[in-house]
Amino acid sequence: MSEQAAPRMEPLSPAEYTEEQAEAAEQFEATRGTPVRGPFALLIRSPEVLKHAQSLGAFLRYRCSISGPLSEFAIMVIAREWTQNYEWHIHSAIALKAGVDPVIVEDLRAGRRPSALSPEQAAIYDLSTELMRDRDVSDATYARARAFFGEQGIIDLVAINGYYGLLAMAMKTARMADPEGAVPLPPMPRA
Repeated sequence: MSEQAAPRMEPLSPAEYTEEQAEAAEQFEATRGTPVRGPFALLIRSPEVLKHAQSLGAFLRYRCSISGPLSEFAIMVIAREWTQNYEWHIHSAIALKAGVDPVIVEDLRAGRRPSALSPEQAAIYDLSTELMRDRDVSDATYARARAFFGEQGIIDLVAINGYYGLLAMAMKTARMADPEGAVPLPPMPRA
C-alpha cells in the first residue's frame, strides 16, 4: 500500500457482521482454524465469495498437484508481479521454510527472473508471468509445463494464478494495510 493512501475498507468486527457474514466467518474458522483475517477480512463483505474463495484456496494450498515449495514459489511470483506486499510477506517466509533458495526469493523480490531456477520452477515462472503480462501462454511454455505437470498441473497452476490474483486485486482495491513488519516491495521493473 502506498504510504499516502488510506485504506478504503477497514476490517469489520464480528459485531458488525450480517447473519450471512457471521455464517461465512464461522465456516472459515472451522475450515482454517483461525478467525477471518488478512484478505479474507475484505472478502467477508461478500459472504458467498468468501465461502467459495476459502474453499478453493484450501484446495490450492494443500491438496492440488502443484504443492509445497513449488506452490509457494508460484505464489511469490504472483505476489511479486502484483507488487502485493501482504501476500509477499506471508508467502516468502513460508517459501523459505519450505526450502526455496533464498537467492531465488531475493531475485524475485528485486523483480528479476531468478537465474538459479530448477526446471520445474522455470516452467512455473514462465507460464505464470506470460499469463499475467501477456495474457497468453506460448506453445513452448505450455509444452514445457505440460511435460513437468501434465494437464491437471497446468490447470492447477492457472487456478493458483487466478486465486492469488483475486486476493491481490482485492487487497489493492481496498488498499489493505501491510502486515506488521512487512518490508514493502520495490516497484516492479517494466521493460
